[in-house]
Amino acid sequence: MADYLLFATERYALPILAPLAQALHASGQRVSAWFEGNARGLEAQVAPFVHPVDLKAAVALRPRAVFSAANWVPPFVSGAKVQLFHGFNVEKRADTRGHFRVRGLFDLYCTQGPATTAPFRELAQREGHFAVAQTGWPKLDPLFRDDGGASAALRTPAGERPVILFGSTFTERLSAAPLLIEQIAADIALGERYWLLTLHPKCPPELFASYRALAGPNAAFVEPEQVMAAQRAADVLVSDTSSIVSEFIVQHKPVVTFRNRAPKPHMLDFDDADRLPQLLRQALAPTQALMAEIVRYAGSIHPDRDGHSSERVIAATEDFLSGELGVLKPKPFGARFRALQIRKELGYWGRGAR
Repeated sequence: MADYLLFATERYALPILAPLAQALHASGQRVSAWFEGNARGLEAQVAPFVHPVDLKAAVALRPRAVFSAANWVPPFVSGAKVQLFHGFNVEKRADTRGHFRVRGLFDLYCTQGPATTAPFRELAQREGHFAVAQTGWPKLDPLFRDDGGASAALRTPAGERPVILFGSTFTERLSAAPLLIEQIAADIALGERYWLLTLHPKCPPELFASYRALAGPNAAFVEPEQVMAAQRAADVLVSDTSSIVSEFIVQHKPVVTFRNRAPKPHMLDFDDADRLPQLLRQALAPTQALMAEIVRYAGSIHPDRDGHSSERVIAATEDFLSGELGVLKPKPFGARFRALQIRKELGYWGRGAR
């Protein structure tokens, strides 16, 4: 039995780490979690058997591997540092600042699909200080296996009506939430469709209050921890430039996007809020051409549909630790500077694990 550590800084990391925690536990391993920032104190929401630890305990634990759903990880904790990602590449910003930014903190990147794997393998070949394995994304495991009736429970109030899920990014300049609320409220009032409403945990509290107020016989508000069940329950997603678009599309279901930063053929994108009902009708009766684009894109970002990405992450980590993924070069000088910044931010100057 070995010790493994989960690391997170935001609440949205919980559904990413939960399936991995379950897979580690099922294989007989000990699972601990060190959560900082907005994720602090939420370890029990990942799984009841996950042992919460603080920074000093995480160092003393000397885990075999640290799985991070943040864009950083404390380098002074022992074990392989494994990047799981907190979303898909949805082109919110330039590659050098976004999905493909490499800071020298991770040993292994577990990529979601070919669209992410190829760029990271090019970077790994050039940089030499990290390895890459295409595993799929643990967060999506619940989409493709029994979820204990969670999705059915969300869908039951809809009866025979189609179910529409709304989810929005927190990035203010890209968020549809404040711009579509009147049109969504009007559609909810008609009652022809049943809505599941959710927001990114970092959205403003007043926006949360506005959307929670829409709940009733024709709509329900869904907490961030229920989002995967909501995606299973819904027929169509309405969103913007959020990673949830890519998460939803892997189920081969239509998405309607409002002013997406980089619209693609698999999306039904629109820029006039009053056209929302029209786009919903199109999404609920998709053309063969649209479905072909959806299937093609889903295959490029996340071809695995077996619900076992977590097991592949564990296997890839063991391959890395056994040397099967090659020998890494030393971390770049910039990584040492970043390590000092992390120590300063955390207020920790104790000895790291060797």
